[in-house]
Amino acid sequence: NSCFGRKISLEHSCAKKWRTQRHPALTIHKKNEITYMLQIDDTIISLDLFDEKFVCDLASCKGECCIEGDAGAPLEHDEIKIIEDLLPSIWDDLTEASKEVIKKQGVYYIDVDDEPVTSIVNGAECVFTYTDENGICKCAIEKAFREGKTDFDKPISCHLYPVRLQKYNEFTAVNYHRWKICNCARSLG
Repeated sequence: NSCFGRKISLEHSCAKKWRTQRHPALTIHKKNEITYMLQIDDTIISLDLFDEKFVCDLASCKGECCIEGDAGAPLEHDEIKIIEDLLPSIWDDLTEASKEVIKKQGVYYIDVDDEPVTSIVNGAECVFTYTDENGICKCAIEKAFREGKTDFDKPISCHLYPVRLQKYNEFTAVNYHRWKICNCARSLG
């Protein structure tokens, strides 16, 4: 592939076919600005990942990314069964509202992009969130992992956040997700 490991602009011939399909992963953020991405095999990486500095600051944000938003955390298909099997180990750490959602619809639902995501409470809060003694929202799945109850830490999308993977038929886009609630993490980074 002539674009292997090269920095390409959206005007480059290797990127044109994806741009013309109007994939949200490859959108230009400012008018008349060229957005550069790096292609390695079938992966297209936003150069923002090389430029942005990011360190989670739970003391400041209180884990807000787990309880805000309009959809759950993206799930890989194989993670769904793992989480379902793990439910008895984390059940007591979940809120009553989370338990009700899980009883009604399960641990995930299919979002507007036709992808599985964690179920949410009241249109925002991940069902696997609990609040610790310091008022910080944390993941019950990760808590079970830290306590030695499972070898599954948490969904890969949560591990990688603010990095987001979007899989398409011909490539995987790797992007940096900007969200105002993470401003403290960019400052700390």
